[in-house]
Amino acid sequence: MRIRATVVAASGALALSALALPAAQADDAAASRADVADIREAAHADSSGDTAFSTSAAAADEPYAMDVTFSNFKIASAIKVGTTNRVTVPVTYTMTHGADVDITAGDFFTDPYIYKGSFDSPDNVLMGDESATCTATSSTTATCKGTIDVYPAYGDLINADAGSWKGGAMAITFNGQDPSSGSFDISQVGYADQGDLASTKVQRYSRLTVNASPEPLYKGKTLTATGKLTRANWETNTYKGYTNQPVRLQFRKVGTSTYTTVKTVYSDSYGNVKATATANYDGYWRFRFEGTSTTPAVSATGDYVDVR
Repeated sequence: MRIRATVVAASGALALSALALPAAQADDAAASRADVADIREAAHADSSGDTAFSTSAAAADEPYAMDVTFSNFKIASAIKVGTTNRVTVPVTYTMTHGADVDITAGDFFTDPYIYKGSFDSPDNVLMGDESATCTATSSTTATCKGTIDVYPAYGDLINADAGSWKGGAMAITFNGQDPSSGSFDISQVGYADQGDLASTKVQRYSRLTVNASPEPLYKGKTLTATGKLTRANWETNTYKGYTNQPVRLQFRKVGTSTYTTVKTVYSDSYGNVKATATANYDGYWRFRFEGTSTTPAVSATGDYVDVR
């Protein structure tokens, strides 16, 4: 089981709910991951955006603000997500904590995450399947490693999620409190949360094809290249045409290693691209798309044409 983010419209607070995966992916830590999600929901319910969600004493229905902050958050500049395969992105960060915080306790958890939109009321949040692991570098600092795990086939993303996201990290200590017990006291649970630690892009994976013809071709004759530019549709789990996008027709002469742009054309309403050029040498023809903020750059595999 893993954690997936959904938005609660009634309060604007972030709720994290357990999303069941195939049995092979389930483990004994599933309940703990769900408990972590529930604590985060409770903490954000009355959040004012402060680092530890509140600087005042905890209310009876809130965890208390724990003396933990985060820095040096490192993540890939872009996360390319297709339609079915899980994408796992490594994250590292530094955790600084008070001397009274025991990060080695069995019920202490810390997690990196990324969020779309505002910290207080994000549109979506993505986390990892497992909590981060940390190595102490002093009595009050530790370096932590975690992941962001994305499952497009299980509805983690919608198309509007493509674009800029921010990184955050949180920490929770249950202090021996058992969330499944009738005597559970959430005010005895410590919590810290910090956003705007880094920026990344979550992008809809792109594909591009090319076919150059006729083959072979006489020198000085016209060559026609056709292809299609598509990108992942996270709502249908298929690849759909990316329309009205500039695509470059490029050529690489046999014996060289560099492609040169011959002309630029635009994809049509189905993502199809078509371009013509004069062929004078043996070589490889391809289409190249330079990408956008929501869709990564992609090059078609070069198609060899014999010129006689």
